Amino acid sequence: MSRYYNGPVSDHFDGERFFDRHGAPQRSRRELLRWRFGPRSRALRAKWPAWAPSPYVDRPPARVEGAHWRISYVGHASFLIQTAGLNILLDPVWSKRASPFRLVGPKRVNDPGIAFADLPPIDVVLVSHGHYDHLDVATLSRLAAAHRPRVITPLGNDTIMRNHDRAIAAEAYDWQDRVVLGSAVALTLVPTRHWSARNLSDRNMSLWASFVIDTPGGRIYFVADSAYGDGHNFRQVRRRHGPLRLAILPIGAYEPRWFMRDQHMNPAESVQAFIDSGAEFALGHHYGTFQLTDEAIDAPLIALAGAVKAAGIAPERFCTLRPGQVWSDKSGNDDSQPGDGALGLTRT
Repeated sequence: MSRYYNGPVSDHFDGERFFDRHGAPQRSRRELLRWRFGPRSRALRAKWPAWAPSPYVDRPPARVEGAHWRISYVGHASFLIQTAGLNILLDPVWSKRASPFRLVGPKRVNDPGIAFADLPPIDVVLVSHGHYDHLDVATLSRLAAAHRPRVITPLGNDTIMRNHDRAIAAEAYDWQDRVVLGSAVALTLVPTRHWSARNLSDRNMSLWASFVIDTPGGRIYFVADSAYGDGHNFRQVRRRHGPLRLAILPIGAYEPRWFMRDQHMNPAESVQAFIDSGAEFALGHHYGTFQLTDEAIDAPLIALAGAVKAAGIAPERFCTLRPGQVWSDKSGNDDSQPGDGALGLTRT
């Protein structure tokens, strides 16, 4: 039986492991070794700078009330969403490495866009799945000690968290479960085309998900990791949860395509996912902090600009941020200070 979750068999759980009926067969360990250590693959792997700091730093207000949004980019897949009096962290990672080891594994090349000490009171944390660049138990322990937030996560990931620190207030849910976060905010866990693992023996023993967040200012669709596939999941979210105001979509960690296409989108696919979802705006993430794959540090941004232009989408509708920058729907956000990286983006 699964070490993380025991529950009834379903259309995506066989009694031991989770699966995706719309997914693809996962890459074998042999293919993983071929990618990571094959001579051709090593030759094609771009070299990132050892340190690529962001010029921005954000010091968020304590709260943002009402329907307005203030969304700060922490880095990689981590965001702070402030709206309706709630402070919500997405896939928070403040650790130096996205790895089970302290001295080995992908190391961040810039600081988080918000210093941990500058975080406002955190009410809710969303953790999409168990990969180390998304589920960072060290950061969750720090948050539990300092803020005691609710932690909402797909099935099985709560066990991973509690095995590390029982103080982490993790709540685990299945695809299509709806969770009320506050008087005006709720979310639904939705399928995404990905997988999970923490080691070589626990593949897919915890579930993965995206989140549709209902707020007074509109719906936010947060996709942490996902392949595009045939676009089924994005069109399904549009049908079941539209209209969406904002999609937060991954644009990085996609090369080489022969290995990554069934687990991570490239920028052109992210643009198509944006179109399929019907969202009004998009924010990109999953780039520029941890080198997980072979592309250069700036390749996702260059490719995204080209894909947005090719699709005939106004560039302000699909934005990218540096850690510490802020996307706000309130022009001239009165919480922003000169030099803190706030962008006065307005709805069109």
